[in-house]
Amino acid sequence: MRLYLNSKKEYRLVGMAKEKDKSKEKMQEKSSPKTKYVPRLKEKYRKEVVPSLMKKFGYRNIMQVPKLEKIVVNIGVGDAIQNVKLLDASVNDLTLISGQKPIIRRAKKSISNFKLRAGAPIGCCVTLRRGRMLDFFDKLVNIAIPRIRDFRGVPTKSFDGRGDYNLGVREQLIFPEVDYDKVEKIKGMNITICTTAKTDEEGLELLKALGMPFRS
Repeated sequence: MRLYLNSKKEYRLVGMAKEKDKSKEKMQEKSSPKTKYVPRLKEKYRKEVVPSLMKKFGYRNIMQVPKLEKIVVNIGVGDAIQNVKLLDASVNDLTLISGQKPIIRRAKKSISNFKLRAGAPIGCCVTLRRGRMLDFFDKLVNIAIPRIRDFRGVPTKSFDGRGDYNLGVREQLIFPEVDYDKVEKIKGMNITICTTAKTDEEGLELLKALGMPFRS
């Protein structure tokens, strides 16, 4: 059914009615509360970590307090030279663990002893920032690390001198996203936690306050 309008006034009335409907929809969208997801670790950092570090190190400004900058997860797959499927499996595992698709790392030089050619895929890595970084760190500290067999705490000597921490994991099975039945080969990974701390002492206290279980 079509509606034919005979005068310009009727056209204007129809247009005004449409504008009113659009304005009502916009008002409803503004009035309806949108729940934004805030990582649990972010709230903990603001309410607990910042005041404790400011008190301990005597910071005068909140911007001086160190924080997490990024987390890099790297898996080396040297066996991918002979079997490329192992690299695909590592990419899938790292995607499930991090929630972000990793990039494939390739060899920069040719090494004849290892039958390695320049440009051959030998690993994968992913860089996490902001919300995904906080969620991954929270999962690593509270779920994955406690599942390590005979766990007694992570070492405190793995800092690089500038507040960044390196952690080696022998099995990807400690993460609950990885299905044990679908794993073709057990692979380890290297996790680098980059912070804005200027010294190892500040980085150690930051990670301690965030829940990293260091050895006593």
